[in-house]
Amino acid sequence: MYIFLIFIALLVIGVPIGFSLLLASITFIVFSGDLNLMTMAAQRVYIGTSSFPLLAIPFFILAGLLMNTGGVSRRLFKFATCLVGHITGGLGHVNVLASMLFAGMSGSAVADAAGLGVIEIEAMRKEGFDDSFSAAITAASSTIGPIIPPSIPMVIFGGLTSVSVARLFLGGFIPGVLMGFSLMVVVYLIAKRRNYPVHKRAPFKERWFAFLDAIPALLLPAIIMGGILGGIFTPTEAAVVASIYAFILGTFFYKELKMKDLLEIIKNTMRSTAQVLLIIGSAALFGWLLAYQKVPDMIIRFAFDLTSNKYVILLLINIICLILGCFLEAMSILVLTIPVVLPLAKVYGIDLVHLGVLMTLNLMVGTVTPPVGVCLYPVMRIANVSMMQVLQEIWVYIVVLVAVLLLITYCPTLVTFLPNLIMG
Repeated sequence: MYIFLIFIALLVIGVPIGFSLLLASITFIVFSGDLNLMTMAAQRVYIGTSSFPLLAIPFFILAGLLMNTGGVSRRLFKFATCLVGHITGGLGHVNVLASMLFAGMSGSAVADAAGLGVIEIEAMRKEGFDDSFSAAITAASSTIGPIIPPSIPMVIFGGLTSVSVARLFLGGFIPGVLMGFSLMVVVYLIAKRRNYPVHKRAPFKERWFAFLDAIPALLLPAIIMGGILGGIFTPTEAAVVASIYAFILGTFFYKELKMKDLLEIIKNTMRSTAQVLLIIGSAALFGWLLAYQKVPDMIIRFAFDLTSNKYVILLLINIICLILGCFLEAMSILVLTIPVVLPLAKVYGIDLVHLGVLMTLNLMVGTVTPPVGVCLYPVMRIANVSMMQVLQEIWVYIVVLVAVLLLITYCPTLVTFLPNLIMG
């Protein structure tokens, strides 16, 4: 267990998660004196990052950045305003619906919070909404991004567990819609109490033209899922298609994506990809060393001594992931816990598609819980509010998201229905 102590010590002194995993593993190998482990270390890191599905990560990141810069976000927001802006809660509902629409394109919660967030918070400020409320609902709705496909965390889960990414994508649809509907109910209740403004119902002509303007953007999720389910391309190839489509859309159709923007977009894509792959590669070595020490076997024996009920095990997985989400970034938790959780799932007969969506939703709740809520910081900066102001508003959304998490935990059919219906 020394490897855990080294890892925790490095985190405490502020070493980034990827380097903490790598340094803890190397330190353990050096002090173990086993030369065989030393020769396997580099190989394990390489194997961890050479999975074909993981190639989708840089292209989905690229697609999200291209759409944010190319005018897609603004058109989706306008279309959502025409649809639900007249309901009590006004732009709060628009915020959630726009995130649900954008979720079908970027696969990233941070891309949603940072990209759509600029448009959403500025519009809500002009309408008279409190900045803290605007920041909270923007952060909360961004958690839908990786649940409704495509999803970068699901690509990572599929790559590390050999589970069909297409089945994981399909499994996220119903939970994503449930999250959006639940958040809109809360927005309605808060807006009714605070008497927030609403838009006039958009005439049919305005809604029609907003729809026509958004059609090219709305086609992207259909292209991605239609291509995957139709066997035209793999999820990895779908990410490439999404990037190409987003480039064409922003450059030639909407004409808002300029060549001078591309260099910055590519630099940000490379930076984000390098960070994710460093974590994945380091965690692959870390997880392999845990398996070498038979840590998963010890945990399974402990679990069997504790309970034989798989739903109790699922509850424990939820609790552990929610606690870790307060302190670690989502990707880190995913690659760190899979070597331990996967053997448990197989022993207890837990459906791996159910587990993948469950863990992804867990990790998304972590993106809005302090102190390491990665979706909180961009919205705080955009809305110019403090952490305490956001937390006073967002706690109710966190409660609702946890309720949805528990619902899909104990009703796995909500996850497995669509994959089983469409793919058998």
